[in-house]
Amino acid sequence: MSKVQTSPRTTVQQATNAGLGTSHHQLRRDELVPSRYAVRVGEIDVLVVSDGIIEIPAEAMATNADPAVRAAWLGDRFLPQDDLDWALNAFVVRSGSQTILIDSGLGGEYAGYPRAGQFVHRLEAAGVDLASVTDVVLTHMHFDHVGGLLVDGVKDRLRPDLRVHVSAAEAKFWESPDFSRTAMPPEFVEVIRRSSRQFLDEYRSHLRTFDEESEVAPGVVVTRTGGHTPGHSVVRLASGGDRLMFAGDALLPASFDHPEWHNGFEHDPEEATRVRLRLMRELAETGSLLVSTHMPFPSVGHVAAAGNLFRWVPAWWDY
Repeated sequence: MSKVQTSPRTTVQQATNAGLGTSHHQLRRDELVPSRYAVRVGEIDVLVVSDGIIEIPAEAMATNADPAVRAAWLGDRFLPQDDLDWALNAFVVRSGSQTILIDSGLGGEYAGYPRAGQFVHRLEAAGVDLASVTDVVLTHMHFDHVGGLLVDGVKDRLRPDLRVHVSAAEAKFWESPDFSRTAMPPEFVEVIRRSSRQFLDEYRSHLRTFDEESEVAPGVVVTRTGGHTPGHSVVRLASGGDRLMFAGDALLPASFDHPEWHNGFEHDPEEATRVRLRLMRELAETGSLLVSTHMPFPSVGHVAAAGNLFRWVPAWWDY
């Protein structure tokens, strides 16, 4: 077993500290629980914000899996065999004088996804003013990552000098996207195509592209991995000996047990598998915290390894 080091300085706590939270009296009355969670990484503050959930066909989670094996995996976790609730998590990072959004969720309440589209009002409930955001980092440009920035009125509330960081390969790909190697449900294709085009049209002048890696703020580095999309990227935070990785869609709920399973939304499934394995080895060796878009909220945890086998270890909630 690879030894996983957990820094005693890294704390996970509810979002009522570091200026990132608000009292329960200010929550929307229709919110049963606060859908945000705060993490401290050295001197960097992180807020996990739930944009809600969408439903995807269970088959899309593992398109190359033996149906019986996939069914057993779902059954062992008391999950339905047909449609899955797919979490949508986005993040706010404060490093120095910069306030950074990492992805933005689905944003609007798209037809068919009534339980998503919560990002903007949950930012507001957490006391995060859109006008305070200096930077946005996009792991990739699927609709459930750029949609929050496409909600009516959001762009008008953002700073005119907002910087949007995305890999050059990602921006180029969505000029003329190729879905030939994906296995996503057909109804998603046009939504993804349309939202990426709208995003490029509305935010082109704000784009700050990079080739392989870029430091967005002190201790905040975005690195292209490819795989899920040609320009898919992860964000690594490092401060005071603490580390956290935001893995975007590189790591999914089934990745730890079955890294060889292809997700239907992957544009290069074989490369996505290689990326998964590489990132999980890194996380297990360094003991870095992991957060991810589609892991169950708040998606904070560690990766443990035994040879080529991996295990997801959720962090205990810290009150």
